[in-house]
Amino acid sequence: MDALDKVAKCESHEKRGSLHVISRKKLLEAAEEHSDLYAPLDAWYRIAKKAEWHSLKDVRKTFPSADGVGKFTVFNVRGNAFRLIAEINYKTGQLYIRQVLAHAAYDRGGWKQWVH
Repeated sequence: MDALDKVAKCESHEKRGSLHVISRKKLLEAAEEHSDLYAPLDAWYRIAKKAEWHSLKDVRKTFPSADGVGKFTVFNVRGNAFRLIAEINYKTGQLYIRQVLAHAAYDRGGWKQWVH
């Protein structure tokens, strides 16, 4: 990649805009199962869809407790009671919601099979 390609890549990355969150359905399903999750998941969704994150460092400016686990970003929801597991493609600006789990289910670690 020559210098011109690097500049073009940086410019297209900067112009990407806000994130495309795929899919809100997982959030709605989790809120149906746990009615106390609707407001915090809705707030998270509204923030995430307007975000212009280019790295985990950017994510942590908005959500300081977010953690990188393999290729996933894990968010605390409703304090520390639930975890939202997402995969963020910073180049394309797409955020894939993979799972919303209660803290106990998250701690059991079955979801980590997806990390590889």
